[in-house]
Amino acid sequence: MEKFKKRWDIQHNWQLIFPFLGLIGLLYSGFKLAKLFTTNTLLIVLLTIIISITLLKVTLFLFKKLETKWKVTYKWEMIRIFIVFAVTGSSSLFVGRPLINWLGITKENLNVTLYWILYSIIGLIFYQILLVFFGWLAGQHKFFWEFEKKMLRRFGLGKLVD
Repeated sequence: MEKFKKRWDIQHNWQLIFPFLGLIGLLYSGFKLAKLFTTNTLLIVLLTIIISITLLKVTLFLFKKLETKWKVTYKWEMIRIFIVFAVTGSSSLFVGRPLINWLGITKENLNVTLYWILYSIIGLIFYQILLVFFGWLAGQHKFFWEFEKKMLRRFGLGKLVD
């Protein structure tokens, strides 16, 4: 355990919650993906393990690549940042879906391509707002505010944050 704590720069036991939540998220993602391929319980378990290990390897590869790019004090904070990105992505679609329904926009009364374009735009707007909010909740407000400003500049909306 000490080796694990040292590798992730964990000074206090409460910081172990982030690697734990990250592993739970990877297992859940592996399970949801496995269920797409089969209904056999044994195969779901095996696929969940295989997919989760693959996702873990990809995540660790991304950590290594982003470690120098993102300015964080401790390595365990990167796990927290990844969790914020995951929660924000899911939440923006969760919020956008009822809004688009409330506006009366459906695939039946609108061209399917136009529907998905509007759905993506609404999801992207909520993503921007929720990213800063969840970043603040996770104690990474400075990181996500800087990230948000950079993203808005890329969209040509830099005057909003300057």
